[in-house]
Amino acid sequence: MQSRRSFRDFSLVIAFVVICAFFAIVSPQFLSARNLSLLTTELSITATLAIGMLLVILPGNIDLSAGSGVGLLGGIASVLVFEHKWPAPLAMGIALMAGVLIWSCMGNLIVRQKIPAFIITLGGLLIFKGLFWLVIHNSTIPIVQGGQANLYSVLTTFYLPPIAGYALAALIVVALIFAKLRSRKARRGYGFAVEDRELVFLKLFLAAQLIFLFVVVTNKFHGIPLSAVILGLIAFAMHVLTTHTPFGRYLYAIGGNEEAAVISGVPVEKVVVASFSIMGAIVAITGFMQTAYSGASTTTVGDLMELDAIAACVIGGVSLKGGRGTVLGVLFGALIMTSLLNGMTLLAVSPEFKFITRGAVLSLAVWMDVRLGR
Repeated sequence: MQSRRSFRDFSLVIAFVVICAFFAIVSPQFLSARNLSLLTTELSITATLAIGMLLVILPGNIDLSAGSGVGLLGGIASVLVFEHKWPAPLAMGIALMAGVLIWSCMGNLIVRQKIPAFIITLGGLLIFKGLFWLVIHNSTIPIVQGGQANLYSVLTTFYLPPIAGYALAALIVVALIFAKLRSRKARRGYGFAVEDRELVFLKLFLAAQLIFLFVVVTNKFHGIPLSAVILGLIAFAMHVLTTHTPFGRYLYAIGGNEEAAVISGVPVEKVVVASFSIMGAIVAITGFMQTAYSGASTTTVGDLMELDAIAACVIGGVSLKGGRGTVLGVLFGALIMTSLLNGMTLLAVSPEFKFITRGAVLSLAVWMDVRLGR
């Protein structure tokens, strides 16, 4: 099994390199600082939703309503800001709480009424889409008055100053070194095997190189996008939650064998409801970023985003049966999906072929999950 996963990881790296090389050759703009900055913003939106999807899939569920929820919650905030003149922080806070409440209710229906998550969230997809169109009156609702800016609009238009970007990169590298050394010390304390110092140094050196390269490239345009900082915070929080807390261990235990988890005393119902509640908050945050990136709330915001999130999860090694997956894998899966869509946009690929490609990638990812999971 380990060799199969290693083969899968290696194949994904090769696929990513091939995708980037192809688009770089066909469209030199693909590697320009401006496009890579835009790609970072698009990645931040897709990956944020995919990380939320990870929490739902780990215990063996699915959320098909996420895309419609992105549009609905972003639309609620837009209407409150533009039509009712609410302050952006208050409007976004209301939409965020609505997301947590709605997804918590769906989680309760799933665990208490024993209704499959597929059915509940499929119904949510249709209901949220209809409510979204009602909320925005089937029209275009800006997120801010013309020529102005607010907390909502700066989510995808604000960039860190260059010096702040380098400071953040240095802080992240120091944190990685500290975390790695602490992990080695803990493993030695328990008598576990540890990696060679040379290998640890090489990994940390490469990670630092990539981090500072990212800062250098983004600074050539306007700097690190605020959306990337938001993604980083969410990814870090979810990584800690899934790998260093009892709640995270419960997620894996439920997805691995729910009956065994119940016998072991895992509060299955509370954990599943909590995972959906967190998903609701992440859907709201994604909705804010996607709507801000579009500049306004329109009827197409959020379309098919749930499929991109699921594809990112599966590409990144998350099992649709539950019990397997990591935040880092999801980030890499989202990077592949976003790079593919961004490249097709640069080449002016027609929408119908984009749909075909997304469907083919999703199908291929699921096939790989089934084959490698045997």
